[in-house]
Amino acid sequence: MSLLKFLAFAEAISEETTELVSIIAIAAIAALAIIMLVICLTYKKMDTKAIVYAAISIASAFVLSFIKVSPVTNGGSITLASFVPILIYAYVYGPVRGLVAGLIFGVLQFIQSPYMLTPLTFVLDYLLAFAPIFLMGLARLVFKKENTSIFAGTAATYVIRFIVHFFSGLIYFQMGIITEGFPADSAAVYSLVYNLVYLVPDMIITMVVLAVLVATKNFPRLVRLMRPDFYAKNQEAPAEVATDAQ
Repeated sequence: MSLLKFLAFAEAISEETTELVSIIAIAAIAALAIIMLVICLTYKKMDTKAIVYAAISIASAFVLSFIKVSPVTNGGSITLASFVPILIYAYVYGPVRGLVAGLIFGVLQFIQSPYMLTPLTFVLDYLLAFAPIFLMGLARLVFKKENTSIFAGTAATYVIRFIVHFFSGLIYFQMGIITEGFPADSAAVYSLVYNLVYLVPDMIITMVVLAVLVATKNFPRLVRLMRPDFYAKNQEAPAEVATDAQ
């Protein structure tokens, strides 16, 4: 057994198992929603805005994810800036809430198209690939300038997402799922090209939309709408980085 197959820790699973995981995924969303509620109420008593905007952001991202083109087979879609609502939420409310929102969005993506090869590919493609959204909130804490934090956070999110999908792709290509009959030794090359084909355009679309929001001053308007206290703090002390990691 190769190291890669050992890391996959299972052979290709059955359709019945996938359906079972779908049910578990729905339960996981409920659990994550409860965690989000607890986090919001812990950081700030009765912070209903954080909960409401989390729901709006996740729902908006989920709807936008249906508007897509698929230049590659077996997943890998270019969406209509589906990451933008979640990235904005993570920027406004910080890395912890951004992480939970990203995980919920990732599980929803699985429910939208329930397919996985092994348990490891599920973890990679639907959990770890969407968890880096928290980096948007982290970038806001690290970089003082708004533009720098927005685009650094977005770039970091997509870079980590690419790395995660790349390793997932190694498993798919190694097991001959996507390109049956292709040499397994070239799995890294196939996975690299496969993921670049759709992730780079998706990142460009996301950055263009964010750039338009920044250029038209709609980004700060959204920040003020979603979290007036954070917006006011930045206006009073533009050179000071907000230190809360809510």
